[in-house]
Amino acid sequence: MISKNMKELVDKSAAISALFTEGPRLRKLLGDENVFDFGIGNPNVKAPISVNETAIELLENMDSLTLHSYTDGAGIPSVRQAIAESLNRRFGEEYTGKNIVMTTGAAGGLNVILKVLLDQGDEVLTFAPYFSEYDVYVANAGGRLISIAPNIPSFLPDANKLEEAISSKTKAIIINNPNNPTGVVYDEETLKKVAEVLNKKGKEFGTTIYLISDEPYRELVFDGVTVPYIPKIYGNTIVAYSFSKSLSLPGDRIGYLTIPSTVEDFEDVVYGAGVANRVLGFVNAPALQQLVVARCCDEKSDIAFYDKNREILYNALISYGFECAKPQGAFYLFVKALEEDDVAFVNKAKEYGILMTPGRGFGCKGYVRIAYCVARAVIERALPSFEKLAKAYKK
Repeated sequence: MISKNMKELVDKSAAISALFTEGPRLRKLLGDENVFDFGIGNPNVKAPISVNETAIELLENMDSLTLHSYTDGAGIPSVRQAIAESLNRRFGEEYTGKNIVMTTGAAGGLNVILKVLLDQGDEVLTFAPYFSEYDVYVANAGGRLISIAPNIPSFLPDANKLEEAISSKTKAIIINNPNNPTGVVYDEETLKKVAEVLNKKGKEFGTTIYLISDEPYRELVFDGVTVPYIPKIYGNTIVAYSFSKSLSLPGDRIGYLTIPSTVEDFEDVVYGAGVANRVLGFVNAPALQQLVVARCCDEKSDIAFYDKNREILYNALISYGFECAKPQGAFYLFVKALEEDDVAFVNKAKEYGILMTPGRGFGCKGYVRIAYCVARAVIERALPSFEKLAKAYKK
């Protein structure tokens, strides 16, 4: 039999796992053209052409033994330096390669940094709704995730609720900005209030509270909105970043941790992250992809495509009577279910060929997540089905 710990992790991950199986099941039942899968946040925009061109150039011109060798646990030094210089240009920082640890995406980065920071029983806070895998990541490192109740309807972090939740066992807080599943961008004023609370409570308990900022959607923002660079607001911030969305490379599993020199125990945290990469089984981030993103880290995918999808779907759903905070970033709508039970609502939507994700998996019952990173035609074909679904609740 599998371990009790793994059984708990399997149960917690069931909702995410189901996203990959329910689509094929419904297509067999209803036909491909009658299924509208908004379940998985898988980019539908091609990677910039420079990504493929760079990979080809490296494969054709670089010594194969060098290209495919193990790298340092923290990443290839020249790659770490290139990422640091990119961040310096964009955010006015003074990083060097020592502030960067290459990881297998933001997910790998989060697991690495949690492994570094947490002792058994430490608490990690996050604001609901939150990416459902945080439960598993924190549990993997022996910690306990505590969810702070959602601030409806804005879904912005509530500093007062945060202050009430912090205890002497609080080691870190995870925020996701722009947020998955809401698409809400946490503004600078809100983040300053969060930082004030962390500083206050850290002094009160005589502890260091790390802020882990999960930012795979940092470049996916609309309407002229900018994502505040949180290390400028709170010194003990560690940023987990992924190129999965900005360069449409989810399957290539490449990202990095930014660990500013202002972080408490900086040297130990950086060294620990390199060790954690190895002991968690990643060993090192994929060597080829490290070299590719070093040259392409300032590129972006076609954000305008997602913006158009957002406008079409959001405006249509509002006209049908759905309620939703208009997202400023990422590629999700977080829509209020038309009945109290979000799972029942999701199951009802399947009758119309619509696949969505229940909000309770994100710590927020009564809502559903719609991933609009799909082909434009899927959205256009799905609109009549959404309208029929809404009308079914008006009878």
